[in-house]
This record gives sequence, C-alpha cells and structure tokens, in this order.
Amino acid sequence: MNAFIDPFVPAQIGRLMERYGSPLLILDCERVRQQYLALGRALPGVELHYALKPLPHPAVVRALDPLGAKFDLATGGEIALMRGLGIAAARCIHTHPVKRDRDIREALDFGIDTFVVDTAEEISKFVPYRERAGLLIRLSFRSPDAVVDLSRKFGCGPQRVPELLQHAREHGVRVRGLSFHVGSQAIDPAKYVEAIRVCAELCSQAQEDGLGVFDILDIGGGFPVPYRSPESAPAADGQGAVARAVPPIEEFCAPIRAALRALPSQVRIIAEPGRFIVAPAAIGVATVMGRAYREGRWWYYLDDGVYGLYSGKHYEHAVYPIEALNRKGPMQISVLSGPTCDSIDVIDDSIELPDLQIGDCVVGRVMGAYTWATACEFNFFPKPTVVSVNLQPGDEGTVLPIVASNNV
Repeated sequence: MNAFIDPFVPAQIGRLMERYGSPLLILDCERVRQQYLALGRALPGVELHYALKPLPHPAVVRALDPLGAKFDLATGGEIALMRGLGIAAARCIHTHPVKRDRDIREALDFGIDTFVVDTAEEISKFVPYRERAGLLIRLSFRSPDAVVDLSRKFGCGPQRVPELLQHAREHGVRVRGLSFHVGSQAIDPAKYVEAIRVCAELCSQAQEDGLGVFDILDIGGGFPVPYRSPESAPAADGQGAVARAVPPIEEFCAPIRAALRALPSQVRIIAEPGRFIVAPAAIGVATVMGRAYREGRWWYYLDDGVYGLYSGKHYEHAVYPIEALNRKGPMQISVLSGPTCDSIDVIDDSIELPDLQIGDCVVGRVMGAYTWATACEFNFFPKPTVVSVNLQPGDEGTVLPIVASNNV
C-alpha cells in the first residue's frame, strides 16, 4: 500500500475491506492534519487543544503531535493515553468541570496545572493543591441554535463570576481566566462573539475590583462541519440546525477573530476543537448481512448499527451521508438496520438506496466524531476495527491497537 493514498475512494475501500474485514472505521490522518491546519489558519494566534473525547485514538494524537498541537483532557483514561504516547503534560489542560479528588491528583501527578471549574464547591476541591493548580471559571451561554447545547449541563451564569472569584481568593486558590463552550454544530458564530464580549468585560471588572488579572480565555469548541446535505435531510432532532448549509471555517471564524482582537494582549486564547478535527477524517464501512422485504420496503441489515459507529445518530443527532459502494441502479426508499436484536437499532428508516444484495458494502461519510468513541459491544457484536492510513509521511497504512480509555 503506497503512502498518502486516498482511503475514501471505492477502490481503496475495497482493498482495506479485503485486508481487514468488516465493519471498519477508516481514519485518514492526512485529513486530520488538514482539518487542524485549516482551523489554525481561521483562528491565528489561538492555541488549539484537540479535545480527545470525539475520537480518543492514538492515530489522531500521533498525526497532530508533529504539528505542535495541544490537547484537552477530561479523564484519567485520556491522561493514560497521553502518557503512553509520550505527550508532555505541559501541552495538556484538564477541562472537566466536575472532578473527584483522585481525578485532580491523577492530573497533577501527570503534570497538568490548568483546570476548569464552575462552582464554589469545585473551587474548594483545589485548596489542598492551590500551589500547583490554576483554574478557569467556565461560563454558561445557552445556544438554541446548537445541535448539542453544552451549557445546559456545565457552566455558571456570568453574574456569578465575582462571587466565585471572591471565594477563590478567600481560599487562596488562583484563578487564571475564564472558559466557555457555546455548544456543538451551531452554524452562526454570534454566540461566540457574545461570549467573548462578556468575558472581556468580566476580565476588566475583575482587575478593577482587585480580584485578579486573567491571562487565559478558553473559547471552547463546537466548530461546525457539514453532514448530510440540506436538500436531502432535515435536522435529526427537528431543530433545523443541521438542515442549513455549514459555512466554510474561514468565513465562520471571521466574527470570532474580530471579537478576539478586543481582548488585552496579555490574554492567551485557547480553543478545544474536537469534532471539526476528526469528523471529516473518517468513514464507516459496513456489509449487508441480511435483507427482508417488509411493508413495501427493503430492509438491509448491516454488521454495524446504532450500537456501533452509528451511535452518533442518537448521542449527537448526526445525519451521516450514506451511500452504497460499487452498486448502481434505480434508487428506492429503504430501511437501513444494524445487526443487534434490538428494534431501536435502525440507522435510517427512509433512505434512498439501490437494490442491495447480501455482501454489498455501505459507506457512511463524516464519521470520525462520536462514533467509535461512543460505540459499545451490545449483543456481543464487536466494535468496528479502526484502520488508520497516512499516519506519517512515507508510512504505510496501518491498524493501530485499540487503546482503552476507562478511568481506573
């Protein structure tokens, strides 16, 4: 297999299927690098910390490492992955707002010194470690346009920041700055602009009140990627967010860049991109293992489903572009099902496909984020094999070992 192949074209997909079987998640590390570089060009001067949770696989880390990428960690399992790959703790931050004492100790022992909190209770947990840790206070900015609203579960209202800063000061805990995450897959950057403006005001107010001089602002992640085209599918959750066109990242980030220019020069800006880096960099490949004609439609049963790579259908409201590999003919409304005995294991109950036979392959695009990471082995169907190609210039395609990310 030659270096820098395009693993997303039918001929190469077929070769990888012959070699590794089915189902597969095919990860193109060159696309990982290109997504990272594109976001870096769109947000110059912003430190990009890849958030591991969408795809915590060694191949992604190895692809980003030579580019000088930094990393956003949230669990002991993710710390173990970084440690095993030789990534320096100085390149990592810990952003889970709620932590056990052992989580804090584990991160500190690795060498991480920057953490995120959003309550007085979380600040108090750092009193024993106040000489070793600096905190970012996470703010909540609800975003109705986001497909996934991450401010519902975490973050405090901006009005609560002064009291949290006072609490930290009384307990001798250092606050280094602020953090927010406006949600995932919003295609209007207005919420980022609002959040940056509010954070800038809070920074100025904190300095005036003698509560601290901030040197970090974390603008989170959530940068959008296109899934199924607007013409072919409405939003999976009915909100309409993914049914509108996703703008190019340079265009999306233009208002964000303008807002960031208003911040004091001493403030270091960081971001936590995850989905944007890996979603377009992987495809899912599955095989038809059975079919049945029911109520006027063909049902095609794949060896992968919503308990596997298509888990993002439920967890992330993702509508993946799906196509048949090497099968042409008239399109007809069909049902695409997963392999398990659970009736909920249906990928799409109204998808246009040609007539498929047992053994035919189906390809899902834009499947790098929240697919393999959220898959399980329900019914003892194994998780798909991850095949990574274009890992390093001159390398051959390779299958990397699956790394456990359990927090133990």
